[in-house]
Amino acid sequence: MVVIKERLNILSNNIDKKELVNRIAQRVPLPSSTIERVVDATIEEIYESLKQGEGVTLRNFGTFYIDSRRSGTVFKFNPAQRLRAIFGWSSTYKGDL
Repeated sequence: MVVIKERLNILSNNIDKKELVNRIAQRVPLPSSTIERVVDATIEEIYESLKQGEGVTLRNFGTFYIDSRRSGTVFKFNPAQRLRAIFGWSSTYKGDL
């Protein structure tokens, strides 16, 4: 139970796009300006795909999709098994976290 609480405390800390770009720059040998353009393009492509009624699946992360219901349209995110396992949610994931 303590492990799950510690994992959920992660959610109380947020990073912004600038910090995300900086963290990616530490992993990938590219200039921050290039990484920022890739992040922006990725987000924009997700927006455009959702506007077209297409879901977007990012392997080992999850699926973004629009659920049209009688009461209206709802944005949804279905986390991948690896992400579910990190938070102790029902998962079949057996690899490294």
